[in-house]
Amino acid sequence: MSHTVVAKEAVTEALSEQWSAIEGLLGGLTDAQWRAATALPGWTVHDVVAHLIGAESMLTGQQPPQPDVQTQTRLAEATHVRNEIGALNERWVESMRALPPAELVDRYRTVTAQRRAALEAMTQADFDDQTVTPVGPESYGRFMRIRVYDCWMHELDLRDAVGLPGPDGGPRAALAWEEIVGALGFLVGKRAHAPEGSRITIETVGPLPRSLHVAVDGRAAVVEHLDGPPDVTIVLDAWLFARLTGGRTDGPAHRDDVEILGDHQLGWAVVDNLRFAI
Repeated sequence: MSHTVVAKEAVTEALSEQWSAIEGLLGGLTDAQWRAATALPGWTVHDVVAHLIGAESMLTGQQPPQPDVQTQTRLAEATHVRNEIGALNERWVESMRALPPAELVDRYRTVTAQRRAALEAMTQADFDDQTVTPVGPESYGRFMRIRVYDCWMHELDLRDAVGLPGPDGGPRAALAWEEIVGALGFLVGKRAHAPEGSRITIETVGPLPRSLHVAVDGRAAVVEHLDGPPDVTIVLDAWLFARLTGGRTDGPAHRDDVEILGDHQLGWAVVDNLRFAI
């Protein structure tokens, strides 16, 4: 059973900054941009914001509205709703779909203020306590780091939908990155089936340059340094890497945007199997 100790101050500050960044982005949207489709099937910009409100509302203790019969039918027929979490998210989104953008922003501002106050009142010991999280039993601090990742990815969704450049590579992006890196060994070993003894390097470029190394010795694991030259080096934009891990796009759509040095078959197997987000 995992138990990740996460520094309360760093995570709460990053999460607060992330909420503010999204609020600032929303203030400049036109009506047409609010209706723009995102990379998430079935969701517009408006729907993504409603989802964020719903997620934080649940953390204040609120329950999602009960759908009427008509809404239940729509949810049952929605091909993008694949599991219980997806259905729960959709109930929140459906409940706010008719709200004008100004009212939606007011709700977003209210619930994030409530969450800031709740987090401020917590101690490091509270953050270390075990709780239920999207990845199973874990520390509350890990849960909040997952919230940083989720909100950061949704900022990227919003920016992509309205044609704005990606978010910056500051502290909140760095914390979100930790969730991605934590899944990399599983993705390379189990999803991409990298063979025993493989050495893989992923070089991300752009606003968040990183060198990520994975060694397969019995099981695949992220390591600080490789013990020899990599079998393959994968070079790609950091935000494209994030989109791939979040399932916002897939490898075949970006054959011209990724550079593979070394074992091309292994490299593309990794690129095509990076999705880990629910």
